[in-house]
Amino acid sequence: MPSIAAPRVSFKAQMLKVREEAIIQAVNRLLAEKGFDAMTVDEVAANVGIAKASLYKHFPSKEHLAAVAMVRVMQRARDFCTALAPDATPLDKLRAATRWMMELKLAGEMPSLPSQNSTLRTTLIANQDYMNGLIEVSDLLGGWIEAAQADGSISAKLPPIVVLYTLYARACDPVLEFLMMSGQHNNDEIVELVLSTCFDGLNAR
Repeated sequence: MPSIAAPRVSFKAQMLKVREEAIIQAVNRLLAEKGFDAMTVDEVAANVGIAKASLYKHFPSKEHLAAVAMVRVMQRARDFCTALAPDATPLDKLRAATRWMMELKLAGEMPSLPSQNSTLRTTLIANQDYMNGLIEVSDLLGGWIEAAQADGSISAKLPPIVVLYTLYARACDPVLEFLMMSGQHNNDEIVELVLSTCFDGLNAR
């Protein structure tokens, strides 16, 4: 049976896709560096090398730009979590996912977003791709948390949602930046130190 050739993508469509990818990468860098409030659309356009009017042809607002960056992060998180070895222990999977988030943060690839920005929150909640990604990743982590509590590797006294938010908080943990600025540890050492305080606590063993 003859194969059906995939429809050719026009040169214009390819260029638009490349430009959108460049915009998303610029937004991600600026959000990681400056945060949502300090980032401006003018800066995004300048980083990409296009006019602000051209940028608005792709994304209608600053909130939509941030939402697209968060969708991308959620996709990367989902891909990372689903690629973990299925026979790894729940605790090892949680540690791996938390390590990945912190490594992304230290590499300047984790968007820094305000938790109390209502306009951005409204945009994120209305973005089906973001919400689906958030629910999928949260369900994966939540399942591992409950399994780790069942096998005794995480305290069953803690509500799973508290553990989940504690792990999510590592993606925006200022301790990572403080340790990096001190110059006393490399990134791998910083990640391991914060992982230790997160999973093992501060009590002497």
